[in-house]
Amino acid sequence: MSKKIKLTPVEWEIMETVWTFERPPSVRDVLECAFPNGEKAYTTVQTIMNTLNKKGVLDRKKIGLVNFYSPRKSRDELVKSEMNSLIKRIFNGSTPALTNFLLSGNDFDLDEINELKKMLEEKERELKEGGS
Repeated sequence: MSKKIKLTPVEWEIMETVWTFERPPSVRDVLECAFPNGEKAYTTVQTIMNTLNKKGVLDRKKIGLVNFYSPRKSRDELVKSEMNSLIKRIFNGSTPALTNFLLSGNDFDLDEINELKKMLEEKERELKEGGS
């Protein structure tokens, strides 16, 4: 079984930035993109990116004096991991309980309800056809 990866809010912020690059970014690239007004120090972003490397979320490659980072995990993989953890922790592993909570706590309009129905119907079709 693979190790569960939990990201802090600032780690998510860094990853959201890394995923926008078409090439492996440096710390400086991420700093300038994510925090253009100097909200974080270079060393802070560097520490966070090194932590993400240790967690197995980023790969690090040194070219000359500069480290470049590439995502080892996709956004979808990390979102799925976080959601599964949330559902297990808060809703005893019950997706219907999560869905009930979301439905009862929001004011949906008819278009949104129809969109949700369509998603459920598509998922049902997939399952009937032997997909996952």
